[in-house]
Amino acid sequence: MEVTPTIQTLSEKKLVGKRKTMSFVVNKTGELWIEFMLLRKTIRNNSTKELISLQNYRPNYFTEFDPANEFEKWAAVEVSDYDGVPPGMETFTLEGGLYATFNYKGSSANTGIFQFIFRTWLPNSGYVLDDRPHFEILGENYRNNDPESEEEIWIPIKPRM
Repeated sequence: MEVTPTIQTLSEKKLVGKRKTMSFVVNKTGELWIEFMLLRKTIRNNSTKELISLQNYRPNYFTEFDPANEFEKWAAVEVSDYDGVPPGMETFTLEGGLYATFNYKGSSANTGIFQFIFRTWLPNSGYVLDDRPHFEILGENYRNNDPESEEEIWIPIKPRM
């Protein structure tokens, strides 16, 4: 798999959504998205129609990787402001910064893209992971577990010193 990223500087984003603590071993992604989608239409001030799947890892999560280590996962949308956050939803401010963005086409169940990013692209890129959230933008062409699905994968980076 060969995918060339675009290096972009992200501006801060305001998000509203739901979160769950999980691990790759005890993955609660499906449960999180079901709960979020039931309340999604109650969110006002949406900035876009896109959905955001965000992972907030602790520092050194990947250098001491263990699939049983927990992280926080969000199902969210971008909003213009935090006025009128619906009951059952929370806010998250996604800090801006440098990201490698990968346009991925394929099933969300296929983890090969992430193996390529972390094992091939990143070690050869001149960048290292930054300690900020990772996220995916799920636009109009996203279809869960469909081989024709499209999404943007955003990986936080900083120049290698």
